[in-house]
Amino acid sequence: MKTHGDPGWEEFPSYLDIFIPQILDILDGLNLKITFFIVGKDAALNKNRDVIELLTERGHEVGNHSFHHEPWLHRYSKDKVKREVLEAEEHIFKVTGQKPIGFRGPGFSWSPDLLDVLAENGYLYDASIFPTYIGPLARVYYFSKANLREADKEKRKELFGSFKDGLKPVKPHLLHLSSGATILEIPVTTIPIIKIPFHLSYLLYLSCLSTSLMSLYLKFAITLCRITGTEPSFLLHPLDFIGGDQVRELAFFPGMDLQGTKKMGLCKKVLKELAQHFNLMNMSSHARSVLNQVAITTLEVI
Repeated sequence: MKTHGDPGWEEFPSYLDIFIPQILDILDGLNLKITFFIVGKDAALNKNRDVIELLTERGHEVGNHSFHHEPWLHRYSKDKVKREVLEAEEHIFKVTGQKPIGFRGPGFSWSPDLLDVLAENGYLYDASIFPTYIGPLARVYYFSKANLREADKEKRKELFGSFKDGLKPVKPHLLHLSSGATILEIPVTTIPIIKIPFHLSYLLYLSCLSTSLMSLYLKFAITLCRITGTEPSFLLHPLDFIGGDQVRELAFFPGMDLQGTKKMGLCKKVLKELAQHFNLMNMSSHARSVLNQVAITTLEVI
């Protein structure tokens, strides 16, 4: 709501009590354990404590999603980045009893300073990069629906990344930092070669046009992943399980014209399809599996 320029965000309304029980029941039914990236401010609010505790109580991993969830994180000074990471980590640990070892930037934002902070504080992986060419198009759509002043648009001018992000690798790779340290980057997987997204939000949007189209698109993405040897990091978002019938103030998000029950049914269908082709696991297990491989690409971050 803050990123979108909507009033009321200062009250920090939460939909975790709607979303978390629903997704946990789906995951239990599929016998899956995944990673939940938690916003530090959510964990710091007492009203969210009980429902966030359920994540680790039911066997899932938690990751760090920054404290304030501002998608212009890449514009922060290194000291401010460090505060964002460590303050979120502190509150996530207090609530869940688990120290995050993975990070995902809000709005896919990242910077060399962020990677340095993660490496300095013992993080196993970063998962912020979104290798696609269509980020600027998504930004145009977002701005067209937002209530933002020009100054706010300037702050958000790199929201969802740039065209050059499409040149970044789809597969996990080691980043060699200027400090001499390395950290594993696990990008949000886009369709190999053509770099178009296929995370759940995108699939739900396609389902509004045709569920058959959604299924064909997912099968195409899986086929290219298998041909190229890409083990996908598949992104789920809380609004993938909440319908516009449940939270009307978030109707500006794509796919919110679907009811929550419809979204949950489609989620089950997608996860079952992925499970037919890949061994589904949480992010740290995937990271360790990648790091145990004989060969892994190393890239330098300047």
